[in-house]
Amino acid sequence: MKSLGIIVAGLLAAAPLRGQEPARIAEAQAVLAPLIESYGVSGAEAPVRATVERLLPAWAKAETDTAGNLWVRAGKGDPLVVVVAHLDEIGFGVTAIREDGSLELAARGGFFSSLFEAEPALVHTATGSIPGVFTPRDSAGPTPRRAPGPFRVDVGTGSRAATEALGVRVGSTVTMPKRYTRLAGTRASGRAMDDRVGCTTLLLALRRLDPARLRHEVVFVFSVREEIGLEGAEAVAAALGTRTRRVHAIDTFVSADSPLEPQAFAVTAIGRGPVIRALDQSAVAPPALVDSLAALARARAIPLQVGATNGGNDGSVFASWGVPDVAIGWPLRYAHSPAEVIDLKDVVHLADVIQAIAERW
Repeated sequence: MKSLGIIVAGLLAAAPLRGQEPARIAEAQAVLAPLIESYGVSGAEAPVRATVERLLPAWAKAETDTAGNLWVRAGKGDPLVVVVAHLDEIGFGVTAIREDGSLELAARGGFFSSLFEAEPALVHTATGSIPGVFTPRDSAGPTPRRAPGPFRVDVGTGSRAATEALGVRVGSTVTMPKRYTRLAGTRASGRAMDDRVGCTTLLLALRRLDPARLRHEVVFVFSVREEIGLEGAEAVAAALGTRTRRVHAIDTFVSADSPLEPQAFAVTAIGRGPVIRALDQSAVAPPALVDSLAALARARAIPLQVGATNGGNDGSVFASWGVPDVAIGWPLRYAHSPAEVIDLKDVVHLADVIQAIAERW
């Protein structure tokens, strides 16, 4: 999910967290924090995939396909339901190493490069991460101001040979340092909440499932290369073909619940529960399935919102196989920035929705 849209349905009644609220919030944080602090730009998701594997419950047998997607199967028999969240995050790829040792970059994913200017950088190589800085771009000059120059990273060397000696190559990925930060109450911040929150909710749901008691097969997929074209999910859709009955892409719902955004955009308040993405630029969820999922959430006292937005989601690539996509997200502030903000209550409730889908729908 990359941009904002228009809300089309109201909020369903919010409910308090069930059971041991402090323990559930603590568990969600314990899963989310290491995922946030793992690095994995589109096409280089291996560190995140390894973190997911480490956090899986003991019963889960993970397999990695040739595209790099991680699969966990639960239950047996038809109908087959797929739940998918993506492993990758936005960042850059090195396109050239200049004679002065600095790096030319191309974005992987959609975001405002200005948010990274004059900030610390990390260049990820085969042998480790190399610190650097995103250089400020020159935009000074007489009126009218000239356009900013090229976006680059300086790793502190003075020549191409010195940069290459550090292990940096064309194709290396670049991010900025990040960490999970707990804010007041149940709020938290960090870069790459999109879609590490989605991965977290799949893991939390898997921890609560008894696969022997499921009435049909559910495939949980941690997909790759979503930010650059839904490539991993496309491979999954092709592998499963027409056998899939329904797909649920778990991804962010960019919210205008922020002082920065015009309120004409999609307002889904953070802390009020996950969101059914009834409509976006890539998919229309069948209204009967939206209503059915909403009823399932009400029956389990799980707060849920319903909205429409721009952008796309991993589930949309299943459409060519005749598979309906009912995407579900969580409200997010400051999307694709170094300071994304979520509410941990929404994380817990989204995991509850996924568990309910696996067990009862």
